[in-house]
Amino acid sequence: MFDYLQIVPLFTAFIVALVLLVVMTPLAHQFGLVDQPNVRKQHSGMVPLTGGVAIFMAVLVASIATDVWMKNNPLFFTASAFIVLLGALDDRFDLSAKGRLMCQFGVASIMAWSAQNYITSLGDIMGTGEVFLGVSGYFFTIVCVVGVVNAFNMIDGIDGLAGGMSLVVLMTVVGLLLATGNGSAVMEPLIIMAAIVPFLAFNLSWKGFKGNKIFMGDAGSMFVGLTIVWLLVDHTQGSESAFRPITAVWLIGLPLMDMAAIMYRRARKGQSMLRPDRKHLHNIFMRAGLSSRQSLAAILFLGACYCLVGVLGEVYAVPESIMFWGFIGLLVVYSFVIQNIWTLIRAVKRVVSK
Repeated sequence: MFDYLQIVPLFTAFIVALVLLVVMTPLAHQFGLVDQPNVRKQHSGMVPLTGGVAIFMAVLVASIATDVWMKNNPLFFTASAFIVLLGALDDRFDLSAKGRLMCQFGVASIMAWSAQNYITSLGDIMGTGEVFLGVSGYFFTIVCVVGVVNAFNMIDGIDGLAGGMSLVVLMTVVGLLLATGNGSAVMEPLIIMAAIVPFLAFNLSWKGFKGNKIFMGDAGSMFVGLTIVWLLVDHTQGSESAFRPITAVWLIGLPLMDMAAIMYRRARKGQSMLRPDRKHLHNIFMRAGLSSRQSLAAILFLGACYCLVGVLGEVYAVPESIMFWGFIGLLVVYSFVIQNIWTLIRAVKRVVSK
């Protein structure tokens, strides 16, 4: 890893993010880019929603200044700029879900069509040979990008969750790149991580950063979602892919399953699948008695377990069909548990109390 590690880009991303997080706080209040507490959002005072903008700008500045990423992926920053702008406008004006979704499809098209970073193969997930998508891969990729972007957007419900989950996934990607002899690409996820860390310091009020709470906002959660799916597609497709597509699915398995379970529950009740509520995984943990920090630790641990399954499957060359059907099976179990969580919790409490 040290052969490929470049300190200057990482230091630049970290410092630029740190400075912007401080500088943009008064601007956030001036332009109304703040989060006010309500029935769903239980926090004190108006909190700036500039974390995502700062993270994006830090990565952009560091990449241009050091030529680490920009030389290969200028379209990445084009797509990212649009998704950050969309998120910032949503944070400020609370855009309609349908309008936001249409814009996300447009951004996903930049990745699939313009950047030609799209899914051409699903691997041997059926056990009958490699599944090639051909032209349909463009459309499949667009749907996947929108799904992942919204999965990370929807999981961002408590301090540190979207940022922490992103670090878990990105660190796993770094490990896989190194293990598969693709260490030359590790700076891509590392530079994103370098920009996220100072945000987490403010967001989680680490020692020395208290008193300046900042949220990632939709701009941030959608940006990290886009970044992660961009990297996963880039490193799972083509003749020189670093790991298999099904491995990538496991890496982001928890956000995907949480989104799928929530949307299924809303559809069953006849509600809009994009309607916000307080029934996400972190809400369940907190209603079950865990604190915000305990819920964060528990969910990040679960996310890390999903990543571990993906890594072990890759390292030990577990057949892709087994990994795929294992994921589908776990999704069914996860959805059942989420739909019946309070019945199951009461049953467990009765057993424990006996």
